[in-house]
Amino acid sequence: MKKWNIGRPDAALVEAMQAGSDLSLLCCTVLVSQGHLHLSEAAAFMGCQELSQPSQICDMKEAAELINAAVDAGKRICIYGDYDCDGVMSTTILYSYLLETGADVTWRIPERSEGYGLNLQAVREMKEDGVQMIVTVDNGISAIEEAKLIKELGMELIITDHHQAGEELPEALAIVDAHRSDNYSPYRYYCGAGIAMLLVAEMNDGDTLMAMEQFGDLAALATIADVVPLTGENRFLVQRGLEYIENTERAGLRALREVSGMTGKPLTAISVAFTLAPRINAAGRLKSPRLAVDLMLEEDPEKAMMLAQELNAVNTRRKEREAEILEEIGKLIDAQPELLLERVLIFAGKGWHSGVTGIVAARLEEQYGKPCFMISIGEDGMGHGSARSFGEFHVFKALTACGDVLEKFGGHPAAGGFTLKEENIPEFRRLLQAYAKENHPDMPFMEIRAVCSLRPEFMFPEAVQSLDVLAPFGAENPEPVFLAENVYIQDIRPTSGGTHTRLTVRMQGETYTAMYFGKTPEQTGVAAGDFCHMLVRLNVNTYQQRVSVTMYVQDIRPAGMPQMKMLNGVRIYEKYRRGEELPKNYYQNMIPVRKEFEAIYQAVTEKPVTAEKLAAPMMQKGINYCKLLIALDVFTETGLMARNFRTGEIYRLPVREKINLEDSAVLKELKHLADIA
Repeated sequence: MKKWNIGRPDAALVEAMQAGSDLSLLCCTVLVSQGHLHLSEAAAFMGCQELSQPSQICDMKEAAELINAAVDAGKRICIYGDYDCDGVMSTTILYSYLLETGADVTWRIPERSEGYGLNLQAVREMKEDGVQMIVTVDNGISAIEEAKLIKELGMELIITDHHQAGEELPEALAIVDAHRSDNYSPYRYYCGAGIAMLLVAEMNDGDTLMAMEQFGDLAALATIADVVPLTGENRFLVQRGLEYIENTERAGLRALREVSGMTGKPLTAISVAFTLAPRINAAGRLKSPRLAVDLMLEEDPEKAMMLAQELNAVNTRRKEREAEILEEIGKLIDAQPELLLERVLIFAGKGWHSGVTGIVAARLEEQYGKPCFMISIGEDGMGHGSARSFGEFHVFKALTACGDVLEKFGGHPAAGGFTLKEENIPEFRRLLQAYAKENHPDMPFMEIRAVCSLRPEFMFPEAVQSLDVLAPFGAENPEPVFLAENVYIQDIRPTSGGTHTRLTVRMQGETYTAMYFGKTPEQTGVAAGDFCHMLVRLNVNTYQQRVSVTMYVQDIRPAGMPQMKMLNGVRIYEKYRRGEELPKNYYQNMIPVRKEFEAIYQAVTEKPVTAEKLAAPMMQKGINYCKLLIALDVFTETGLMARNFRTGEIYRLPVREKINLEDSAVLKELKHLADIA
């Protein structure tokens, strides 16, 4: 269950912003809800119309001069990138530019098996290849040992990166990273490709317009894919870059758009993030990043199409590998449902492709609302892990607390990677859960933030279309979500072979279509005739010359659900099931009495239902949510009901013999803890 955070923007501030601008009421409502309380703040957010001078970034001028001098001197240069989309685009930008200038230039990206960033073996191989200068893109800020070896071997090193710098910097001729503590440039949130494009501009007397025209498409794609903030200069870069992608003559990008099914369709940051970016990332995940770079560099349309089709096939295999791992984890949950009760989800398996474990971790985090750590165990007995988190649970700090059993690790607050020996996985589990318990007695709930409740005047096509001025949407500028209250479900049916759900709903006297992607009708938890609340995004559709507003559902719950009481109930229930000590009076309030068992039993039929859907009617009868969950455990234990732990659904089983609920081990334990005879 996710926590809904519904905004209530100040009406006076919204009115003042609208009065002083030509923005719509809906736009002003969104801006105030996002914290842009005055028109000047909104203008600053929306008003960036150019990139600042690259020379303002620390060491940028020095890097440009050194590379230009190396080109003039005929030195052999290697562009060293990374295997994700940002690394691919960074490499393509700098390599293709230097190639056009006549430089003796090559490029290299490590395979995923080599690990992220520079490595000592790669440095030695570049030396053997005659490389005299190494220029990193999208990596290098932590390459302390590799930088020492580069110097010992007589090569030059220039680092361009966008990751956080540590206390010690590598020894290099120039280190271009806007996150350096001594950097005072106006903007610092570029991705690696953004930095590479600015380096190209600086090598041409700071001509950002030329660099944007030549490489803005690639830099925008990387900026979207790398989930850096779409604010300030990044916002401008993506706005302009989407136009360049739309009109690109780059054969590889045109072919990729075609195989992604995006030819002729409007391009947005969101559509790029879900279509083009995953295909590029798939190369480094399952095959080789060389495939993606070759595609971006290919000038022949026919060859580009062949490469794009190959990349598309790799992406399909990526989806298949994800599905296989998710099914295995589903079976683990079936066998050990207690895994879902832990503060942090930890799953380990042999043969899982390490290139997709990060994606799977993100999916499980979203499904179950808990931080997730995935470990793929190789034939060599080494486990390669990926982690995803949210809120206040800090992945890097958690991994640091487990550092004694890890071979290596790295990361950020929301994501990380790590390596450990298979025999250390049990101790890693213990340490990780201990860290979570000590630092987060109450784990954070995953939140969905909505701008405000929908009002009738927001539901006109013109109002919804006015939100386009706030795009591109992405990190730190999310597409607005709204609360649709007391929605009546008129009809609900599957679409796309049962993969998605189309709902016909009645709200505020009008009928609307609401699409719920990735959920079957049964998984929505609602049925025709129900009243519910929904968190939705708004879109304008045109069908047979009729323009209408469609809602895209992000989450849904029955009307009348008392959120905080349920969330607190979940916390208490899970603490009890994990064996953590609770105040004695809690146990008393968790034990259902006979009439409460009867009410819950009658509410469950042979048709699967979730505890969330049962919550509101049971609470109206005075049955708290923790007590409801305990009762469902008792019914499951005694064979009166069955539960699908993957989905949280429960349903009644046929009664073949008399069942005495007092025989339940759960009840006996609770009564003992509450000292009830």
